[in-house]
Amino acid sequence: MQKKVDISVMGCGWLGLPLAEALVRSGSRVNGSTTSEQKLDSLSQAGINPFLINLADPQLDQQVLEDFLQAEVLVLNIPPKLRADGGESYLQQMTVLRKALLSSPVNRVLFVSSTSVYPELNRVVTEEDTSYTDELDPDNTLLQVERMFRNSENWVCTVVRFGGLVGASRQPGRFLAGKHNLPNGDAPVNMIHLADCLSIMERIVVQQKWGQVYNACADEHPNRRSFYTAATTALGLEPPTFKDMEETRFKLISSQKLKDDLAYIFSFPDPMAFF
Repeated sequence: MQKKVDISVMGCGWLGLPLAEALVRSGSRVNGSTTSEQKLDSLSQAGINPFLINLADPQLDQQVLEDFLQAEVLVLNIPPKLRADGGESYLQQMTVLRKALLSSPVNRVLFVSSTSVYPELNRVVTEEDTSYTDELDPDNTLLQVERMFRNSENWVCTVVRFGGLVGASRQPGRFLAGKHNLPNGDAPVNMIHLADCLSIMERIVVQQKWGQVYNACADEHPNRRSFYTAATTALGLEPPTFKDMEETRFKLISSQKLKDDLAYIFSFPDPMAFF
């Protein structure tokens, strides 16, 4: 069995890898998981203890998973990919992880979630508005998994619900370039820059903000038409067009609780300045 470390980061991809690197730079001992054997060397070179773990693999080595979970804190950052099978595979993977977690020394979990758990209520949305999800979408997979990790006597869990993730290789101008007659051009966007994601997660760990649920989106919410037109123009791509609609469906995510609790000021408060 491997020696216990400070933090294990499950999912060292677009968000998890720079987080693990930042934690190493701050002096933490870090385990990091990847599903790609080619990434193991890069993790090791960054000072991260590398683990090859694919929770969807029926031949998953339980000893490797057990060694990976020899930590005080688990950062759980597995993109759900709910569209493929309605979330069934994601639910199964998280069930496997939770079972292993029960016999681990982990006592704090930082769960990376998404503002997609909220329905479009045509107003400002806060953390409590998942009550409407329970009514409108009682089988919501992501909300089920959040609660799977929040409801435990073995650890305390904080959930951070990020808006649309932008930065580094994720350039929003590529998302809708050249598409036409798109809906909801007047709907506000809920975006967050990678730099703010990393700062927020580090601050939660450092300030010991456990047992909480936080929304995390940039302060400003330009409409889709303005945002994606500017984003495509910045890359020299064909801007999308939006059809006129009598009714716009939207949600405007509030991050006020996070800003108050963490005394946090966004580095990128306006998505129009992302590019």
